Amino acid sequence: MLRTNQSFLSHLEELYRKQTGENIILESFSKGQKLLTQDHSVSKVMLIKEGITKCYFEEENGKEYIVEFLGSGEILGEVELIKNIPCLCGIEALTEVEVYTISLPYFNELIQKDLILNNLLLNSFAERIINTSSRASYQQLYTVEHTLTQLLKMQSKQNIQISKEDMAAYLGITVRSLNRILKDIK
Repeated sequence: MLRTNQSFLSHLEELYRKQTGENIILESFSKGQKLLTQDHSVSKVMLIKEGITKCYFEEENGKEYIVEFLGSGEILGEVELIKNIPCLCGIEALTEVEVYTISLPYFNELIQKDLILNNLLLNSFAERIINTSSRASYQQLYTVEHTLTQLLKMQSKQNIQISKEDMAAYLGITVRSLNRILKDIK
């Protein structure tokens, strides 16, 4: 439910320490602030150092569907840069978030020269495919109540507050349905 990638974070921290210019900088975002906006162009690639974000699709009717919760070591904007497309989804801070921002020219240079970074990217892409497949089968095999229980455990373990709207958006149900399920669980 909460995706992290310590290997990627470690590698980027090393690149950050060794840099001579300002190709990688630290940037902070407040809770509720957008890191990336769906359908807008990407101005930099980011890697989460600390904090938790939600990755979501906003449908034409204004409803959100949360794809994942992302934490430390998760990279943002790289697919859009590689494919030269607008942001596929929105990324919003659920807690205070600190990210490494990487300039687009430097990230392109890293893709050409840094074999470790390329392997980390390949691993990240493979992990996303596995997670998407697992989540799809999980939703078919388990009840919404079971998934909600897991979501509540994650919320407690991470010591964060996830709004009912975000819980419903992650589960793909209405807030009204969520309230009914919460009532039944208690």
